[in-house]
Amino acid sequence: MATVTPVSPARERLILWLLALTQFTVIMDFMVMMPLAPQLMQAFGKTPAAVSGAVSVYSWCAGLSGLLAMTYIDRFDRKRLLLAMFFLFTLSNLACAMAPNFHVLVLSRAFAGVTGGVLGSICMAIIGDLVPPERRGAATGIVMTSFSLAAIAGVPAGVMMSAHFGWQSAFYLLVGLSLLIWGVALRALPSMTSHLKAQPVPVARILPELLAMFRVPAHLKAFALSGMTMMSGMLVIPFISPVLVANYGVQPAEITWIYLAGGLATLFSARNIGAWADRAGKQRVFRYVAGFSIVPLMLITHLPHVPLIGLVLMFPFFMTALSGRTVPLQALMTTVPEPSRRGAFLSANSAVQQMGTGLGAFVGGLWLSTGAGGQIEGYGYNGWLAAALTLGAILWIGRVQSAAVAAPATVRSAA
Repeated sequence: MATVTPVSPARERLILWLLALTQFTVIMDFMVMMPLAPQLMQAFGKTPAAVSGAVSVYSWCAGLSGLLAMTYIDRFDRKRLLLAMFFLFTLSNLACAMAPNFHVLVLSRAFAGVTGGVLGSICMAIIGDLVPPERRGAATGIVMTSFSLAAIAGVPAGVMMSAHFGWQSAFYLLVGLSLLIWGVALRALPSMTSHLKAQPVPVARILPELLAMFRVPAHLKAFALSGMTMMSGMLVIPFISPVLVANYGVQPAEITWIYLAGGLATLFSARNIGAWADRAGKQRVFRYVAGFSIVPLMLITHLPHVPLIGLVLMFPFFMTALSGRTVPLQALMTTVPEPSRRGAFLSANSAVQQMGTGLGAFVGGLWLSTGAGGQIEGYGYNGWLAAALTLGAILWIGRVQSAAVAAPATVRSAA
């Protein structure tokens, strides 16, 4: 039986929006590297593949950090752990802003991955502890508006500041925002220790428990779904800005309007898709939205030459589909494990998602090359592979079941 921390509806909504703001800074930190890619390539004399490596190192480190978090995430007050990791994450962005060369920037991005990757797991664990399963789709939709807020306000502000004051200014902006949100969270978040009532796993059992997490068939099926979904998106997303600048003549400052249009659309779609998932079922909604996402994935990787207004009008469909499919996916993930293992499972799932993200960015850069005229070639292959992985996820999701569904089946088979 799931243990839910009792709070008033108003307090629950406040906590969810604080989690959304926390995730806003994490997502902005990750997303802003993509539209900044042209400036980073020019500032450090690097290729698109090298800059995609700086994107993927964040994901690799976030994935490894998520695996490590499985050993401690359920041993601490959720509030204290969130505040500690958020503070370290803020320091990582300060290190990025002050990086004197590309090597230091990559190391700083690794530090950001180590801290930022854990924050997502903690936020999802808090949702699992706070909100009953029948309302987690809507709750996840609120927290997922962080993606919209990052696209509407964070990334455009970072890109605009970088165009006028240098790429470092985006990270200084992140530091200021993070400190402000951290201060509010310190005062507003309640202590959350209901999960500590269960006896913690002894230190000698940590490694066996880690291995056991990956031996549960239901967990492996869920991890495979997460990995496919995240990899499919990251084959395409990190290279959008470099391709638009190099192949279509879009100016770096104009990228702001494209992301702003996409973010405005997702601001409304995330919560609506979350509520839809609660009504119609998380698996069904994922199939519909992921199926639709194949169209903008193929379109963005096979663009004809269109004016800026065409890109601004098209990008909302891309952002709505790519962010929308993660809402029912994340809500479904909170129901897969037993409540006592939720934090550890979500840490492992976050690690798998981050590794899928890193693998997508890495693989996506392998066959990209720069032509004689400076254009980026090979992007279309990324779209075909992303579409194939998305189709695989649509077919696979039927195998993913929640603990509440899987348990009766196990009892029946034993009988």
